Amino acid sequence: MKHADNYYFDIIRHNIKKYRKLRNLTQQQLADKAGLTMNYISKIESQKMQRGFTIVSLTRIADALELDIKYLFDDENVKKSAK
Repeated sequence: MKHADNYYFDIIRHNIKKYRKLRNLTQQQLADKAGLTMNYISKIESQKMQRGFTIVSLTRIADALELDIKYLFDDENVKKSAK
């Protein structure tokens, strides 16, 4: 199945926010752990950033969340919440 580019960005956004909250981290705490700015994390989660993710940024976020990066691309929970 082919999806619009935004579909993939939305999956990543959803999962970053989900795992951040599961680990009881604020955006600032996640940013500090990932070596990024809170503004960057905030933009990702709020959909203000449409084409700004780099693999380096996603790797840093996944590492900070103590996740395998593949979980940021998991669309199962996104599909369920959209129903």
